[in-house]
Amino acid sequence: MKRLKQLSKLLLVTAFIFAGCEGQEQDLIDDRLENNPPPGGSTENYTAGDADFSNYVAIGNSLTAGYMDAALYNEGQENSVAAMMNSQFEVVGGTENFNQPDIDSENGFNTAVENPQNGAILGRFKLDTSIPGPSPVIGGDPITPYVGNTAELNNFGVPGIQIGQLLTPATGGPDIAQNPAYSPFYARFASSPSQDGQTGSTILGDAISANPSFFSLWIGNNDVLGYAVSGGTNSAILTSQGDYQQRFSAVINNLMQVPNLKGVVIDIPPLLAIPYFRAVSYDQIELDQSTADALNAAFAGFNAALDAIVANLGHDAEDAAMRKVNYQAGANPILINDDNLEDLGPKFDMLLAAGAISPEQRAALAPYEQARPMQGNIPQLGDELVLLTAGSVLGTLADPNNPQSQIGVVVPLGDQYTLTSDEIIQIKTSRQTFNAIMAQVVQGANASSTRIAFHSTNEANGIFKDLFGLDGSGLGVRVVGTQLQPDFSPNGVFSTDGIHPNQRGNALLVNDILETVEETFGSNLPEVDVLNLPSVQVCAGNCVSQIGS
Repeated sequence: MKRLKQLSKLLLVTAFIFAGCEGQEQDLIDDRLENNPPPGGSTENYTAGDADFSNYVAIGNSLTAGYMDAALYNEGQENSVAAMMNSQFEVVGGTENFNQPDIDSENGFNTAVENPQNGAILGRFKLDTSIPGPSPVIGGDPITPYVGNTAELNNFGVPGIQIGQLLTPATGGPDIAQNPAYSPFYARFASSPSQDGQTGSTILGDAISANPSFFSLWIGNNDVLGYAVSGGTNSAILTSQGDYQQRFSAVINNLMQVPNLKGVVIDIPPLLAIPYFRAVSYDQIELDQSTADALNAAFAGFNAALDAIVANLGHDAEDAAMRKVNYQAGANPILINDDNLEDLGPKFDMLLAAGAISPEQRAALAPYEQARPMQGNIPQLGDELVLLTAGSVLGTLADPNNPQSQIGVVVPLGDQYTLTSDEIIQIKTSRQTFNAIMAQVVQGANASSTRIAFHSTNEANGIFKDLFGLDGSGLGVRVVGTQLQPDFSPNGVFSTDGIHPNQRGNALLVNDILETVEETFGSNLPEVDVLNLPSVQVCAGNCVSQIGS
């Protein structure tokens, strides 16, 4: 098992997509700032067209709020999608003082990790180049009430919310286990935080009370994403088609009650293309020949039991073949538990009752009753997916006292760390359905006059097609001679949580959205200078990984 001793380290390196950083990312940024100063003094004839940007409000979730690196913190807020959009609108008469519910925290509160019990508060992720990978910083802050004037806010982005939470007072409170709609990020700036979950302000109501002349609405991602990041284990948080239709229609109908209000709606992007689902590949298990041979000998009894239930109990031969474990030198699929498979426990019991296997052999089969290797190159689907969180689990020992209990190799990886083909199809279907609903509702709202620009993130067009290579052209986009990648490496456009864009990524998104605004309303707006913004930030002695080592 010598090769397996290196597996955890190798997986961690691969999972965090670190490529040749060596502390040079700030030099890259400084050089780019020098060679590409912020635009100023341009003589281009910018215009608002048929839109009125004088009082812009932004409605949405974490993307609108500026959440990145698993936290809401100052720099992320200052360069949120909403703030960047307003900066471009300001050139043509937009809001001069774009008010956000400032978090007033350099590092924020990391909502993706469990904070230690000793009172320390963990903040945003940064990139630890020695791992290499992301690590939370020491010196975060709790989520505290907003101290500004809530009546003057323009950004109503609330991290983590689903579409229904725009409409219910329960999003603002109370903070009790019986209220799953509660969001501390909304409660901190709600105009009237709910005490009973029935009365009080709503996110949408607060946004409309700001008397907007133009809005952006980017919502719905979490109605699918929550299910995806659970590894497909929590179907209760996947919004139904009927609920999504009713809730999105209600949001648009309420907005259209504001006289002369115009805006842009952004649909749900291709979520499964993001690094959180791509950093760790399905065939992550690297083995040499001797280790593969030893593992195959260990799994010979399992494979024989599968043949026995096919021959004697009429089990489906194709299903049995798909479950068999056969390792080889090189890259191998991860061994997983798949809850969608038939539980073979009863059939293994029948083999025991018939005397075909011994009690000891039956006990050895217990961990594999719903186990199989992951699958790749599935027609019209591609590879099954592994969540980023699996990177710290794969190759470790399920039993510290048993060197043969490597997770993902001998012990099946838990269902919460993967997305199987059935789950991928469910996620893609839900996204396509929700996007179709949004397009239809917006089309209806525009029946008499065009008041809403609809920005589609369809794989066939726009920045997502280019960035993720969805047309087969290869990953990444080139901006003024610099190749930007869809990861969280120094030239990446994602933050270190693997889900949210970093500041450069936000700039790419904003430029893409503004093209749709221009096409719809005849506007001519300046672009955000993508390379004038930083990408990833590196640990400087205050990360958990550094302090603990």
